Amino acid sequence: MAVPKRKKSRARTRHRKAQWLRTAPPASASCARCKSPLKPHTVCAVCGHYAGRQVVQVEE
Repeated sequence: MAVPKRKKSRARTRHRKAQWLRTAPPASASCARCKSPLKPHTVCAVCGHYAGRQVVQVEE
């Protein structure tokens, strides 16, 4: 079984673990009808529209 020849330094380990900070923030879109923010490819929770048509009946 392979065994590391030298201990990895703290800086090298922390540099590797810090890479998740460099990921892009989640994408956001806006509803074409009511302009409210939402995730891409999802039904609008405010008006219930998706791809230009009424998909979900929203209670007010």
